[in-house]
Amino acid sequence: MFAAVLFDMDGTIVESDAAVARAWESWAREYDVPPAELARVADGVPSDGTIRMLRPDLDEAALDVAAARQLELQYDDLHDVHALPGAPELLAALDTAGIPWAVVTSADRRLARARLAASGLEVRVLVARDDIVRGKPDPEGYRTAAELLGAAPADCLVVEDAEAGLAAGRAAGARTAALRGLDGDLRPADLYELAALLGLGERVSRSSSRPDRSGAG
Repeated sequence: MFAAVLFDMDGTIVESDAAVARAWESWAREYDVPPAELARVADGVPSDGTIRMLRPDLDEAALDVAAARQLELQYDDLHDVHALPGAPELLAALDTAGIPWAVVTSADRRLARARLAASGLEVRVLVARDDIVRGKPDPEGYRTAAELLGAAPADCLVVEDAEAGLAAGRAAGARTAALRGLDGDLRPADLYELAALLGLGERVSRSSSRPDRSGAG
């Protein structure tokens, strides 16, 4: 068993793919980025790093404005954001078992709080992009979360759905659980299987899954 579990947010415990895609499409139209270039948008990477790649001509001031605009497009687009299957049950089971956990996200704190609220997930320890200097794939976020939980990174499990986040977890010295068919120390098909691998399968099962009450479409 691990001393603590550190979760990514989008794509790991929160389903927000459609909202993220819509925000990038709108931003690309405003900033004259061809739709084909959006294929270069990397999952799990802070938006400022992606924008630097898509619009390398922007100076630092313009980059900050562009990154802020990209986030603005996401803040209020929450109608189909919801908790991924098994997420509420797994987080509750960790609490019951006395295993501390945190969320480490490339979203800023405002967006993270909005999406977590839309998903009905209560998170006590959150490390957002504006809480650190360097975002994923840098390990700073995961090291910060481990410190906040009083655990050594080497004793933590990082749960991720993106290569950048997995790289951050490995660089922090943690073990990794990779979703979406990616490669990690653990490779669960979903959060139910992760619960079983963590010895929490009796508390988290598909048959006991609660219906989605987030109002998401």
